Parts: sequence; structure tokens; C-alpha cells
Amino acid sequence: MAKYLVLIYGDERAWASMSDQERQKLGDGHRDLVAAAGTAVLDTRELEPASVATTLRTDASGQPTTTDGPFLETKEAVGGYYLIEASDLDEVMGLASRLYEATAGHSGVEIRPVVERG
Repeated sequence: MAKYLVLIYGDERAWASMSDQERQKLGDGHRDLVAAAGTAVLDTRELEPASVATTLRTDASGQPTTTDGPFLETKEAVGGYYLIEASDLDEVMGLASRLYEATAGHSGVEIRPVVERG
């Protein structure tokens, strides 16, 4: 079994202004994914807004510096994730497609295999 990280991206302003109906669809999708995946969901979390993120980067002199928020101006930010164990990518795509964010238009879902060394 392989592990996959399902990253949920979206426009934070669009998420904040969603209607009650959209919020219901959002919650339903997450509950549906968890019910379908069961113990294959190894971890899942919603993240705080990008505005409270801290980014570490190297400055021109090669020294690490910190900045508040994401390091790029972007319309979409990571809002949460699932760590899922699955037999293959097709299985994870089937689970992730249950998320409202996969079809909402103002968000998206990225699936990345986790590298396991050792």
C-alpha cells in the first residue's frame, strides 16, 4: 500500500463567503470521503488561513529570513489535507473526487504520492 497526500486548495475569500448550501455540500463531501476511506485516512486537518502562515526563505546573503503569510502572491492557498493509504492512484482519485472542492470552481484538489525511504 502506498501513501498519498491530498492537498485541498482554494480561494480563502470564496470559502469565507460560501452560502449555507455550499457549506453543507463541503461538509457532506468530507464526511463522504471519510466514510468511504475508513481507516485508510491516516490523518486529516483543516489549516489556518494563509494570512497567519510564516514562510522561511533565504535572503540575498544566504541567511534564512522569515516573512508572514505565503511567499507568493496567490489567489489559492492550501486549506487542508488528507493523508490516505491506498493501493493505487485511481483509488485515491475516486476518494478525492467526493470532495466538493474538486468541483466547486474556486478550489481544487492535488494528489501527491508520499516518498517512503528506507
